Amino acid sequence: MFGRNKKDQFGEILNEMTANLSEAASYFSSFSPEKLEDITVFSETINNYESQGDRLVYKMIVELNDTFITPIEREDLLELTNRIDDVLDSMEKAALSFEICHLSKFNDVITSMAAEISGACESICEAVELMFHKKLKDINALSKKIKAHESACDALYRKALLDLFQDEEDPIRLIRYKTVYENLEEIANFCEDVSKTLNSIVMKNA
Repeated sequence: MFGRNKKDQFGEILNEMTANLSEAASYFSSFSPEKLEDITVFSETINNYESQGDRLVYKMIVELNDTFITPIEREDLLELTNRIDDVLDSMEKAALSFEICHLSKFNDVITSMAAEISGACESICEAVELMFHKKLKDINALSKKIKAHESACDALYRKALLDLFQDEEDPIRLIRYKTVYENLEEIANFCEDVSKTLNSIVMKNA
């Protein structure tokens, strides 16, 4: 398992990845657009975070190819890397959908779902840091937090769809908001996938 005294480059890359993810999620949840042009800036900023994530994925793959012995199974390192990248990719997709759907303001549902996603990403960042310090037992508690955020996001999503189909009479607006809500729910699902991968690594290395 990871240890700083061994100058473990894999742990450093994972920490960079999750720090980038958490920062992107924090920006995502705190952004409050006032006009349509703001959404373009928002989408471009999230795209920059995603591009940085891609660079770190590439860096991880290079390290895996250049290293004979890894601190944990290389398949697990690659799996965790890809699952973290999935969260950022889905975040970029959601941000782009705001721009495509011409949403100039975020309603309470979007704000609440984004806050849950940000909380999940913070827990992912903390869990990877714990793994880096060999504190495996504490990772399970954070995995439960990630699941709780995903469940809360799922509940918001279900209620939002029920309200949308009951109250919205404009079919174009219905499609726009349905698309956005689905993309936000997808981010939360990918966060849960990260927690499952973390749990699997803990089980193998406990």
